[in-house]
Parts: sequence; structure tokens; C-alpha cells
Amino acid sequence: MDRNIIRASREDPRRTSTDIQVVVTSPNEPVPSRRTIRRRLQAQGLHGRRPVKKPFISEKNRRSRVEWAKAHLSWGRQEWAKHVWSDESKFNLFGSDGNTWIRRPIGTRFDPKYQTPTVKHGGGSCMVWGCFSSQGMGPLRRIVGIMDRFQYEDILENTMRPWALQNVGRAYVFQQDNDPKHTSLHVRSWFQRRRVDLLEWPSQSPDLNPIEHMWEELERRLSGVRATNADQKFAQLEAAWMAIPKSVIDKLLDSMPRRCQAVIDSRGYATKY
Repeated sequence: MDRNIIRASREDPRRTSTDIQVVVTSPNEPVPSRRTIRRRLQAQGLHGRRPVKKPFISEKNRRSRVEWAKAHLSWGRQEWAKHVWSDESKFNLFGSDGNTWIRRPIGTRFDPKYQTPTVKHGGGSCMVWGCFSSQGMGPLRRIVGIMDRFQYEDILENTMRPWALQNVGRAYVFQQDNDPKHTSLHVRSWFQRRRVDLLEWPSQSPDLNPIEHMWEELERRLSGVRATNADQKFAQLEAAWMAIPKSVIDKLLDSMPRRCQAVIDSRGYATKY
């Protein structure tokens, strides 16, 4: 019975104790209680956990990810020296979008100490675009309204390009993901006119982009710091962004071989990065 319980859980990790109870029940043996099933699973190290959320990756994109990882596996800090990494991210004024848990006494639900403040009419977040290279942190640009191809072209022309020419040089290589506004004909035309080299990028690959961890670094630096409006939030973000030391950049670029190896080992599926 113990072996059947473990086997049922490993066959389908999403089975609950009730589901397993139905699977292992037979006419010739006593029915194990759900509590007994949970104890048996925990004894084998099979604890209930919230599954990590990762993007679905198609077979075609998995192959592309592995090919890209193999092509760049041996690249070091020298090969990445001319690359400019970019991305957009949203930061909430009052913390995370997800569910948060608190411990409070009975009858204190509406005590301000145990509340999560919100802002009406969508004023609770600040969207930004940022970039960096091996030379240092690039500019942080606030995104007003919905980011479209015209606003993105303005960011490239008036924010990214002047900084890249001054700090990286004319031979810089620009990295961006395959968001539709990034790959639109309008934006592609701008890259052609400005003769900007693009890093070929596999779809659904945030784990290969070190700027994702740069956003996490920025979030950590502002942990516990609140803002009353989006203007104040952007000022906090910009100050913390520019204060990120070059040692963080070097550490992220040094992680690229490990990221590539992780993609190869996972056969193109999402990795821990």
C-alpha cells in the first residue's frame, strides 16, 4: 500500500490525498485515510508545495534555445563586452501583485497595521525600460501609458542610442526579446536606418537574459520603501538603478555560461534562472 501511494503521487504530482485515496483503494485492503496518505508522502520527502510558474515553451522554441545556448556556451566577459541588455518591467507602489500572507489576532482585520494599501484607477504601479552593459548601468526610462512601437522607437532613438554610443562605442550589439512591438516593421526599420546590430534572441528565454536578475536586484534595494505616487516611485527606482555597482554586472555576465549549460541540460525547458 505504501508503494502504491508513492507511485500514484509520482505518476501525477498534482494528485491530492483524496485523489490518491481513490487510486490505491482496492476491495481486498483497508482504505487508508487521507491523513495517513499525507504522512506517507511526507516521509518520502513529497511535501505539498506551490509550483513555480514558468512560461510554456514549444518544441520549436526549445530547439532554438538549445542551439543558442550551445553557440554562446564558451562566451566570456570579453565576448559580451559590446552587448547592451534591455528590458521593461513594472514596479508596484505598494508591493507585489501576488497574494501576501499576514498573521493577525482575531478581530483586527481592518486594523491599518494589517492592511495592504491600494490606489484607485490604476495608479499603483510604474512601468520602466532599462538597459546595461559591461561598462555600467544604462539609463532608466519611464514608460507613460501603454508601450507601443512609437514610444519604443523614441526610447531607442533618444535614450538607448546616445548612451550606447558614448559608453559602449559604435560597434555595440543590442539585445531585446521578441515582444511584438520590438519586432514590428516600424522598429526593424529604425534598426536598419541606424545600422544597429541585433543579438539573435530565442523566444521565451527570460532565463537567458541577465537583466531579469537586475530587476530583482532593484526590487531588493527598494524593499520596504514605499511611494505615494508614480512620480515618487520612478525617482526611487532611478536612484537605486544608478547605484547598482559594476560588481553586480560582472557577476551576472559571468553567469552566462551557467545559464547556457542549464538550458542545454534541460533540453530547452525553463531553468532555475
